[in-house]
Amino acid sequence: MTRKTDQPQPDIIDQGNGVFAIDTGYLRPRMDASHLIVHQGRGAFVDTGTAHSVPLLLAALGCCGLNPADVDYVLLTHIHLDHAGGAGPLMQALPNATLVVHPRGERHLVDPEKLIAGSIAVYGEEMYRQLYGELLPIPQERIRVIEDGEKLKLGDRELKFLHTAGHALHHYCIVDREADAIFTGDSFGVSYREFDTDAGAFIMPTTTPIHFDPEAAQKSINRLLTYSTSRMFLTHYSAVSNPEKLAGDLHADIDTFVEITRNNAASDDPHAAIVAELYDYLDRRLDRHGCQLSQEERHRLLDPDIELNAQGLEYWLDYEMRG
Repeated sequence: MTRKTDQPQPDIIDQGNGVFAIDTGYLRPRMDASHLIVHQGRGAFVDTGTAHSVPLLLAALGCCGLNPADVDYVLLTHIHLDHAGGAGPLMQALPNATLVVHPRGERHLVDPEKLIAGSIAVYGEEMYRQLYGELLPIPQERIRVIEDGEKLKLGDRELKFLHTAGHALHHYCIVDREADAIFTGDSFGVSYREFDTDAGAFIMPTTTPIHFDPEAAQKSINRLLTYSTSRMFLTHYSAVSNPEKLAGDLHADIDTFVEITRNNAASDDPHAAIVAELYDYLDRRLDRHGCQLSQEERHRLLDPDIELNAQGLEYWLDYEMRG
């Protein structure tokens, strides 16, 4: 049988143990992942990408041997739009799925108007539509709020949910013993595969506005380590191993990010100074990591994160100083 050439061709990595990383097509290749868990003929998506990602996710279902009716859950680690923007249209395509969200995220999925307005205020309407598409409301009866420490079953596969503040107040992570892994959203930083070297993965925190809290972020990282899994599945981007070593890097980075922010708070242009120093710091770290990428390529990969990280750090410091 000949495949239709107009069908989306998803980029899928089989991570083993019934876990598949699907490139959502957001911004650049392998920048943003949705993970599909497949077990006993049932499925669960962890994060969705944007509304533009939904055709890729549905095509990936077929590649992994499932139909839309076989999906039991859509699990949103948090409601930032690169993780949850596609939840509404995806739920419309999955007749039996329940959407699972942190208690602080529920109202924004039932009525996404504030999310939409906030995003348009940041990006402008044209860029917002280009990046995220259409946010669709989800009927409240199809949403399940998950509490800290609660468990769900996918077939007989147990998934445990941990509330993990620090990146966002509406964030949870998912412990999956079957995969010996945790789905961490953004609570365990970001790690782009372009930076991989013989030394392994390069990781860094994501300190985006508006809920970044360094103390809470450190505690969440430590909590994840107590489960002693061999891998973490990050939304940006998928599997990393040696969590203990990477956690040490994240702790050191958070401390340094905070120090850089404090030291530049009184600069003539604090934002520009923080951005420049964050880049210099990460650039030196990449050198020590054995990264051979050019400065042009490093800037291409790092600058968008550094810009958002600087904004989040400034927002945090301003909030702290106001008491």
